[in-house]
Amino acid sequence: MPPFPARALLPPGAAVRVLLPFGLLLLVSLLVLRARPGPDERRLPGTGGAHSVPDPAALSLSLSPGANATIADDLRVLTAGPHLAGTPPAAGVAAHVLSRLRAAGLRTVTRDYTPLLSYRSHASLALLAPDRSLLSHLSVDEPADAGRRLVRPYHAYAPSGAALAEAVFVNLGREEDFVALDRLGVTVRGRVAVAVRGGGYRGGVVARAAARGAAAVLIAGRADGGVERGTVILGGPGDPLTPGWAATDGAQRLGFDHHAVSRRFPTIPSMPVSAETASAIIRTLGGPPLPAEWRAGLGLGDHVGGVGPGPTLLNFTYQEDRKMARIKDIFAIIKGYEEPDRYVLLGNHRDAWTYGAVDPNSGTAALLDVARRLGIMLQSGWTPRRTIIICSWDAEEFGMIGSTEWVEENLGDLHSKAVAYLNVDCAVQGVGLFAGSTPQLDNLLVDVTRQVKDPDVEGKTVHDTWSTMNGGINIERLARTDSDFAPFLHHAGIPCVDLYYGKEFPGYHTALDSYTWMEKHGDPLFLRHLAITEIWGLLALRLADDLVLPFGYQTYASQLQEHANVFAAMMNNSQSANFINGFIKDLSGAATAVQKETNELKQLNMHDGYGLMRRRLLNDRLLLAERSFLQAEGLQGRGWYKHLLYSPPEDYESELSFFPGVADAISRSANQSVEQLQAAVRQEMWKVSMAIQRAASVLRGEFSAPSKPLNSSVSVGP
Repeated sequence: MPPFPARALLPPGAAVRVLLPFGLLLLVSLLVLRARPGPDERRLPGTGGAHSVPDPAALSLSLSPGANATIADDLRVLTAGPHLAGTPPAAGVAAHVLSRLRAAGLRTVTRDYTPLLSYRSHASLALLAPDRSLLSHLSVDEPADAGRRLVRPYHAYAPSGAALAEAVFVNLGREEDFVALDRLGVTVRGRVAVAVRGGGYRGGVVARAAARGAAAVLIAGRADGGVERGTVILGGPGDPLTPGWAATDGAQRLGFDHHAVSRRFPTIPSMPVSAETASAIIRTLGGPPLPAEWRAGLGLGDHVGGVGPGPTLLNFTYQEDRKMARIKDIFAIIKGYEEPDRYVLLGNHRDAWTYGAVDPNSGTAALLDVARRLGIMLQSGWTPRRTIIICSWDAEEFGMIGSTEWVEENLGDLHSKAVAYLNVDCAVQGVGLFAGSTPQLDNLLVDVTRQVKDPDVEGKTVHDTWSTMNGGINIERLARTDSDFAPFLHHAGIPCVDLYYGKEFPGYHTALDSYTWMEKHGDPLFLRHLAITEIWGLLALRLADDLVLPFGYQTYASQLQEHANVFAAMMNNSQSANFINGFIKDLSGAATAVQKETNELKQLNMHDGYGLMRRRLLNDRLLLAERSFLQAEGLQGRGWYKHLLYSPPEDYESELSFFPGVADAISRSANQSVEQLQAAVRQEMWKVSMAIQRAASVLRGEFSAPSKPLNSSVSVGP
């Protein structure tokens, strides 16, 4: 017997009384859902209704007229004087950044740390005859700094020491240069190695000379009168006394005799000198004649001596002043309205070796303009979907200390909440856009450049000129440790972008890095600054506002396949080298499935409970996939570096810019048997393969499958 209709069981009129509230509830629900803001709408703070604002990208770009003048004004103030981290003038630049962020209407916070910094106390250099009589005192100052306004040239963390010895010219101080000297029968043992800048990281040049027994190292600047300052610390970024944890006031600090600390410092003194000082030394050298290519690099013509040693002597002394110094990181925070616990970070350091017009304050001025735009957008009613954090780092020039200490202090939060870190250091140092990123951000980066006018070619976009420069778009992988993306990527596994205009700057870390150079040569109209600002801001808006994070893991899989092909060719296409291909194919399949899921989600109502949950889960998988490439214990012997794909190799001259564990195994193989090398490379390849497998599982939202054994041998090419 069928059940009675509900109304048959109710007294007269009751059905109306029951259904009317349900009808009203349904009507209210529909009105609430109708009032929910769509993907291009934001609620005005303090109101209950939706307020439609222009597309965030269009609104940001509409704020560009006149921005180049604002950027120029900020750069002029920032570079009015030197502002090395830990020195009194640094406080003035910090105050300017803080005031400009507050003027934009943004909430600001600061965080102080107390790391070990290194300064020059005293230095002297003299040229002596073989009988040790004085020939001349040599300058240890910078010719381009005629007014002596700047910190005098030195190498941070170079130890105190002295050398009275013959000199040997080592060209750029690369491994191949020392091998060339070996063939000439010349050794640097017990002598002062004199190099010309250009042999890679200056700390690597010093370390190579020290490994061959040199007593000290001098590195010559360019003929333009500039002398390049810089750090020579080894083993990675961050405060050397607190490796892996933040240098807060109450933090434990290791002693200088602790192996984790002592290995960070060079064992011999070193110093940058002017080209004039280096030339005065090299012209007195005897020994085998200079190779032709070395002579050309010096610009000394034919009237030069040999490579040494001697017969003249150098009397070199250097006194370091190490001290615990106060540094300050500054942040502006724009809280997201829907996912406030997801962070899009933009960062630049503000400390400089000299005036810093290129490095780093071209980036600082651009960052302040990004903040200005975001502040105006907030006032218009826009609010980001995810939280945006603007970061101004301190003490980068000593080894990315400000950013590293903050990442180490907030590692747990960043692991679970950080979407991406967007870095700009030297925003403008020449012509043409150069970019680096983790591969899942490639497509986003390319798309954004289509929206930005080229600063040098009328009627073209940045994408137009970038795609025709140097044979096409080339996005670097960030396997280097020379800017603040390093702790985010190499230690925390957060997707990163690094942007700059111009391949290199000849006045790097010298007195020539001034506002005058920028105004006359680098960017007279400040339009390149404007382009970087627009690209940077648009990247942040897409990452903060897109419903689904704009990550392309298919691009990641394709890049890994390219790496695997290069590695297989190096390893003579051994079975072990090709073992990784199956895991890359699995990652590619997972990326394809994620893209299909993204397309399906776009067909749903992305603002009801089910759509919000599906989107959140998908975004979490996209966000966490990069963390899969981390190894908790870090690389062998270098535990701070945890990224198995893009940490820097231990050997500064390694030919591999990916798979750092494999690169380390190869570079350490000099005293190993072939079997030992094969085992080491095989183990590292297995680690990389398992990391790729983890990433595929994370993208699918599954547990990792059991790993396959790797028993094959590796054939190492010559």
